[in-house]
Amino acid sequence: MQKDAVVRVIQSLAEISPQAWDACATPEGEPFNPFLRHAFLNALEESGSATRRTGWMPQHLLLENEAGDLIGAVPAYLKNHSRGEYVFDHGWADAFERAGGSYYPKLQISVPFTPATGPRLLTRPGPDRDAIEDTLLAAVVELAKRHDLSSAHFTFLPERQWQRLGDHGLLQRTDQQFHWKNENYA
Repeated sequence: MQKDAVVRVIQSLAEISPQAWDACATPEGEPFNPFLRHAFLNALEESGSATRRTGWMPQHLLLENEAGDLIGAVPAYLKNHSRGEYVFDHGWADAFERAGGSYYPKLQISVPFTPATGPRLLTRPGPDRDAIEDTLLAAVVELAKRHDLSSAHFTFLPERQWQRLGDHGLLQRTDQQFHWKNENYA
């Protein structure tokens, strides 16, 4: 765990400043991802699209240093279904329940209704990035344990974070996704 850091869970992006969130979610010098921006995620919550009522209960993790500055974040949701994830895990859910377990609720680390690849362990670039990501990952695991959840799912990760989670012993899902790149076509 990051020394002298504090992890908090918030149930709405309205509880954190857009500037603090975006500094970790869309830092300068990194590929820009509009779906991780505070404005986009907050709009999903404010519109009623990603709320407890729709099965997307926000449980965003914030990692703050001893001065109270945000140094890392995770967009996370407690889910009581698998709709809106663009990952089809109904077979896993059925098997889990046939074995006597409850697959739901589960923890979903993603952007609701958006099958776009992007980081899910959000940090500013810098020498502490790996340590911050490790702390965020440990916080995700702890949140799943505290809520007695069946699982935590990270979806549409960039390869670097996908590999990192595997290096920490998490099961790595493989799938196929198609991307179109506009290479200066008019």
